[in-house]
Amino acid sequence: MKTRILARHHVARIVAEVGLDALMDEMIDRITTAVREYDGARTLVRPRDGFHYTEPDVGLLEWMPVMHTAEMTTIKVVGYHPSNPAQRNLPTILSTVSAYETETGHLAGLVDGTFLTALRTGAASAVASRILARPDSRILGLVGCGAQAVTQMHAMLRSFPIEQILIHDIDPENTASFAARAASVLPAEVEVREAPLDLLMQTADIVCTSTSVGIGEGPLFDDLPTKPWLHVNAVGSDFPGKVELPRAFLERSLVCPDHRDQAIKEGECQQLAPEQIGPSLAELVANTAAQAEARARTTVFDSTGWALEDRVGIQMLLDHANELGLGLLIELEDIGDDPLNPYHFDRELRESDEVHEIADRRAAGRG
Repeated sequence: MKTRILARHHVARIVAEVGLDALMDEMIDRITTAVREYDGARTLVRPRDGFHYTEPDVGLLEWMPVMHTAEMTTIKVVGYHPSNPAQRNLPTILSTVSAYETETGHLAGLVDGTFLTALRTGAASAVASRILARPDSRILGLVGCGAQAVTQMHAMLRSFPIEQILIHDIDPENTASFAARAASVLPAEVEVREAPLDLLMQTADIVCTSTSVGIGEGPLFDDLPTKPWLHVNAVGSDFPGKVELPRAFLERSLVCPDHRDQAIKEGECQQLAPEQIGPSLAELVANTAAQAEARARTTVFDSTGWALEDRVGIQMLLDHANELGLGLLIELEDIGDDPLNPYHFDRELRESDEVHEIADRRAAGRG
């Protein structure tokens, strides 16, 4: 039984062959279908858990499991280290995603999750925004201009007639470099300009917040006047005690979490009483009658990262890899001809010619 491993260069080949726009569109469609068909009795999603630490630097290492009964179990292990870009020239988020056959436990696939995480997070915001934001939204605001802002922007451009993008970051280098980093998916006719935070919030139809605000340092701003229909994709909250949006704004908005239990623990929903939290993304997708009403008011998608999205993402990349013949196929697991003998290596070696070569090297003093 072989495991298909997709390293960085394999994912890069998929991007080159399929194209970024096509991959984002496909990811949005696949997540939409997965959310619409979500059945909690058959697809078991656990809130993520892991280790939060402050030494040698502030960071976390978490695992995100999801099992689809009788099919596949997916586990993403993700590291979040906000000092990585400045101190180590590494992405803030590094991760791997593994897929196991539920029938046997066989590791069927192992994929770099860094690109996958960014793409699926942007796509999830698009799924929520297509329900909660006005379809004619033309002004996009980006608060935080790091790596995640690129895929948030990309997903919104694939979903709305965006004409102007307002950007804001406390690090001037991030705003200065944003357009160049996003150039591969940014149409020439879309205007990108830096804006003060208060002007951005007052002007935008859709805002995506994706910052590395520290624990206990939020919110990013006091409650500000906005358009009555503003929709916010709040992406940056992923720690207990870490929030981006002011409580007053949340309390006057319809707040839709991706995963309720997880959002209450470490999302914007930390700030709300249970009765103040709106429907989950799956509940909202299923309730089409409530969608038009939601678009007339301020709304928030509390995006903490749903493991269901990772399952969708790894399956999409493995499907493309299989079609394109990409990846390393290796026999990673110890599977011998006798499943009851864990020492089968010894017998198999003794029965092979290799044992004589090893004996000769040892006799010569080279073993």
